[in-house]
Amino acid sequence: MAIEVSNVTKLYGEQRALNQVSFKINTGEIVGFLGPNGAGKSTMMKIITGVIPASQGEVFVEGLNVMNQSMAVKKIIGYLPENNPLYLEMYVKEYLEYVGQTYKTKNLKSKVQEMVEKTGLTHEQHKIIGALSKGYRQRVGLAQALIHDPKVLILDEPTSGLDPNQIIEIRNLISELGKEKTILLSTHIMQEVEAICDRIIILKQGTLVADNSTREIQENWEAEKQVILIEFAEKINREEILAIPGVLTVVDADTRYWMVEAASEKDIRYDLFQFAVKQNIPILSMQKKEKSLEEVFQELTKN
Repeated sequence: MAIEVSNVTKLYGEQRALNQVSFKINTGEIVGFLGPNGAGKSTMMKIITGVIPASQGEVFVEGLNVMNQSMAVKKIIGYLPENNPLYLEMYVKEYLEYVGQTYKTKNLKSKVQEMVEKTGLTHEQHKIIGALSKGYRQRVGLAQALIHDPKVLILDEPTSGLDPNQIIEIRNLISELGKEKTILLSTHIMQEVEAICDRIIILKQGTLVADNSTREIQENWEAEKQVILIEFAEKINREEILAIPGVLTVVDADTRYWMVEAASEKDIRYDLFQFAVKQNIPILSMQKKEKSLEEVFQELTKN
């Protein structure tokens, strides 16, 4: 087990930032850590990395207790915090060498060059960090998180400030790293989660509200009803569609194109097809609408 969080609570005075949060992450998983602003994601990541202590509960990383063995844990974790604090007056390679020295990284010169190339900093490696764009500073932060070849990566908004091309490059890098490392990834970009995460954990107001594979969360959330988009070749009366058993609501776009919402007991598409046959009206298109991860996230976390 790479990460094990057991009944973690974090209090700031009377404010409860985390409330009895528990989850486990297996070795080699890439897990998306989601939640609206203020849900407790960054607080949980800081507790896992040993930056701040939990008020209650325990956290283990690779079997090590974060509270009692914090130095040992820091050696096997790579952490990119949300605000990405850097020494802006240092040169890129100078900074990476400095970070590598704190970890006593072997073959440091070659390791720094490897990180520079891996994170796309080749053309920026001789610049002062303060002169870099936000996107390149983010790459420097990712490089420092990787410099000591950690077993576990904790990434808080790793693509923040990157342009679309850079986002794709970093996504691909994270996917590649996921083949040999365990990754906990916080992000607000749902496409990012769908593209690279095996599983997602969602927090709301410090409480865990979902923990499953992306596909299963979407399927479970769709279980109560189904939505069918259907287009007929001719005009149809709304009341006729509503009369089909199982249909709950019908919304029309132009009297030929309809959005049909039905109970989930059986696939309503068969009955819609039979209806069209009886009316002798061709169906031009029919599609079952799947709820996007973004829609599921909104429904799980809205007030």
